Amino acid sequence: MLVLGIDSSASAASAALVEDGKLLGQFYCNTAMTHSQTLLPMVEGLLHSLGKSCGDLDLLGVSVGPGSFTGVRIGVSCVKGMTFPFNTPCCGVSTLEAIAYGGLACEGSVLCAVMDARCGQVYNALFRVGGGMLSRLTEDRALSVDELNEECRAYGPSLLLLGDGAELCHRVFSVWGARLAPEGIRYQQAASVAFLASGQAAVGGTVSCGELLPAYLRLPQAERELRRKNGKEGEFK
Repeated sequence: MLVLGIDSSASAASAALVEDGKLLGQFYCNTAMTHSQTLLPMVEGLLHSLGKSCGDLDLLGVSVGPGSFTGVRIGVSCVKGMTFPFNTPCCGVSTLEAIAYGGLACEGSVLCAVMDARCGQVYNALFRVGGGMLSRLTEDRALSVDELNEECRAYGPSLLLLGDGAELCHRVFSVWGARLAPEGIRYQQAASVAFLASGQAAVGGTVSCGELLPAYLRLPQAERELRRKNGKEGEFK
């Protein structure tokens, strides 16, 4: 099975091609250019360099959030456009799970995937690594750094922080032994998205392009501001 993975949920963007569990190639870009400028050229360049085309793809996987509202929309829209002509199945992958996948080799660790959600909050999910597999301990959620600190303290040095909010949390969590993942495995990459999408597809977890939707966890800032003006503060979903 030939799988294209795409991630544009944070400041960097990437595209990867996986075939039958083997990573064929990955393009990664972290520049000041917007994902609308870089993502499709990366996909095109990746496919061309490997002698493949959109019609060859058996599955497309994409990070559907949480993350940057604009970035998530760009990635989901890109996959919708690519799957529509060929009716190719697709999978929406949790950005937080894709982040945790980077720590898959850290056997016995509790992986704390965390993204900076601004406004004093983070997006987070906890996973345990055992037998080379990820086990979810929590659902994806938005909560304050202080709330997450209290919840994670009991894990002590077994906790490994990953994601673009890892350094922010490590400043607080390090006093009780939480570890910061090395730069090379800390952030989500499209290869992780492709591998996770392959796993979802194996158990029937594919959707059509029309069913593929973002998972924001919070309302966009403009809508939150409007709700505050209307006296509806504190609503995140």
